[in-house]
Amino acid sequence: MDLKSENSSNGWTTTDINLEKLHKIATELILPGRFLFRLLNGALVFVTNLMARILGSNPVRRHFHLMLSAVVLFGPVLSFWASKYSIFANSNHYLYRKFLKSTWGWTCIFTASFILLLSLSARHSLSLCLRHLSRIGLVGLLWWVCKRLLTLLEDASGTCYEPMASAEDTQSSASSGQTLLLLHEDQTKASCLRAHMLWRGYEVSQDVLILCLCCLLLVEELSVFGPCLARAKPQQRSPGGPLRFVFLLCVVLLAVWISLLLCLLTHFPTFPAQQLGGALGYLGWRGLYQGWYRLKPSWGCPGLPGEGLLTTTYGDGQAQ
Repeated sequence: MDLKSENSSNGWTTTDINLEKLHKIATELILPGRFLFRLLNGALVFVTNLMARILGSNPVRRHFHLMLSAVVLFGPVLSFWASKYSIFANSNHYLYRKFLKSTWGWTCIFTASFILLLSLSARHSLSLCLRHLSRIGLVGLLWWVCKRLLTLLEDASGTCYEPMASAEDTQSSASSGQTLLLLHEDQTKASCLRAHMLWRGYEVSQDVLILCLCCLLLVEELSVFGPCLARAKPQQRSPGGPLRFVFLLCVVLLAVWISLLLCLLTHFPTFPAQQLGGALGYLGWRGLYQGWYRLKPSWGCPGLPGEGLLTTTYGDGQAQ
């Protein structure tokens, strides 16, 4: 009995020692983790405050569309200095394949997430949140209508050609100095390009259109974060980390869209198709954010970004 009691006591002692060691190891790991978390959180707060101050400033809010217009108009001039061996000169680049064809999808997901978190943080009102989210739906509807109309216009005004493939035709075309083509009148632009034939007609760059529209949309929606931070500062109620992180993702997305726009204008200039696309994107933003959204609620408009949110504090549902 004495041996068993000694073994059991020794066993408990060993277990206690192991638990103490595990506790010390966990403590040593938690302390650096907390320090790293505070460091990252401080960096997130600093960067988001800086970007919110920049995007919420009067020069950016009033003149960003002018800067974007200058980029669209004079961006093709950069093609004289661009290298054809650049990685961005390849139309199959990763950015083009993964982002350019799904520009509206990325913008819709990130912007809607930011509006949702901002609305719920400022006002716990589902109706107000849905009203602000409806702006994204209206822009999406505008993009779908423009895309369908431009596709119909291109199919109606363009023509599909197939180069002559025989040797005799090739010799005759070389002697005349002109490329002989076979006409295909029953082809649409999509089917013509899928068949590796040539499409000639009036075109409007849909890529430049949606990039300009998304850039203007992001600036409009993100510009209210700075005033919201200013409203929340006196009450010492800073927005949470998830809202700041989503805001930072939206800023990164804005930078990606501007970079893609510059790459398209520099390496694949098509005048005046790209300028027409930029003009349509500007007119769409102008008609919604500078026109309809400024009307009274009786007109069924969802209102401007931040409307109904800047009069409340974070975490408080009562108006100031």
